Amino acid sequence: MPSSRLQGFYQLSPAERARRVAEFANLSEEEAALLASESPLTLQQADRMIENVVGVYGLPLAIATNFVINERDYLIPMVVEEPSVVAGLSYAARLVRAGGGFHALADAPEMIGQIQVLDVPNPAAARLRLLAAEKELLERANACDPVLTALGGGARALQVRLAESPVGTMLIVHLIMDVRDAMGANAVNTAVEALAPHVERLTGGRALLRIVSNLADRRLARAWGVVPKEELALEGLSPEEGVQRILEAHAFAEADPYRAATHNKGIMNGVDAVALATGNDWRAIEAGAHAYAARSGRYKPLTAWERDAQGNLVGSIELPMAAGIFGGATRAHPQARLAIKILGVRTAQQFAEVMAAVGLAQNLAALRALAMEGIQRGHMKLHARQVAMAAGAIGEEVEAVVERMLAEGAVRSDRAAEILAALRREGHR
Repeated sequence: MPSSRLQGFYQLSPAERARRVAEFANLSEEEAALLASESPLTLQQADRMIENVVGVYGLPLAIATNFVINERDYLIPMVVEEPSVVAGLSYAARLVRAGGGFHALADAPEMIGQIQVLDVPNPAAARLRLLAAEKELLERANACDPVLTALGGGARALQVRLAESPVGTMLIVHLIMDVRDAMGANAVNTAVEALAPHVERLTGGRALLRIVSNLADRRLARAWGVVPKEELALEGLSPEEGVQRILEAHAFAEADPYRAATHNKGIMNGVDAVALATGNDWRAIEAGAHAYAARSGRYKPLTAWERDAQGNLVGSIELPMAAGIFGGATRAHPQARLAIKILGVRTAQQFAEVMAAVGLAQNLAALRALAMEGIQRGHMKLHARQVAMAAGAIGEEVEAVVERMLAEGAVRSDRAAEILAALRREGHR
């Protein structure tokens, strides 16, 4: 297995980076060309994916390096527009790599389908009738997708609860389905639609909503890792001070939901970028993560940071991960298929483990930047490039405008335009 520790990767040209990734992932010549293509998704392909298509919108596809997860090296494809995310993630992965890499595990890929039942004459008795008919209902659900059941998935259980609401007592029926290597929304939605008439027959009520739940709390992914304290002896801090600063920064998120929201947003910077790269529904993953963060009734961080007996930093994360490697855009989008090949994941559970490790590493990157050097120092130079390009700088002009803005401490669009105009005047002399 080749190593993901690609020293100096950021210094290479895009073409050379693509070549290194192709070697790592054993890509074919056609796949390598697709990786470096400026327009991998054709207008015709896009028109078949969604409605009212008028064009194709591009975002940067990057690779995060240095990941070791469950003793295996990974390169992580990411689609993201925010500067410093990929660099920070790669650096954080290197810190954890020094402590033996990430350890991760994921639950079985079980999703929840919900049926809302209203106007039930005797809700408590109706609930028991549904539970008594569980075997029949699961068989009907499995009949909807014989391919899924043949692969070892399918309906696993039925849960029913009563809920008081402004429109009276309702029954909420949960169909638990193992969706194997798919995200699973389509399979679940098809099954609950099919069950709705039978639920009405058994309860005497009216089935209204039949839909998958994005709070996939039966499909959790977890990761943990150690950062040797010596790796945090940065910016003139001792190893012990470095660890303490991370712990104090995390304590802020534990104590305050306003900080916890930004803390978790940093986690999702990485998770969402991988979801986008692989054609997964990042909105569903976001919804599940934030709902899970608030499950106690108070919004909390998704990660935990502690100090072990040797004084090293230990991090862990747990979050729902409704992501797959089969179906939908993961197959329809050519670069999504390629991203999954680069990852080398074979199952949705393995993919979920990678996603959890990415979320933990991205959180470490953010905490380190905030607590040790200030978020703007590393971020601002990358942001300055975007500002310079937005002002119209091209080629060598970009770095020249960036250097002047940083030297002045004025990274603003108006100042970028002024510097660019001055540079061009000087060039014409």
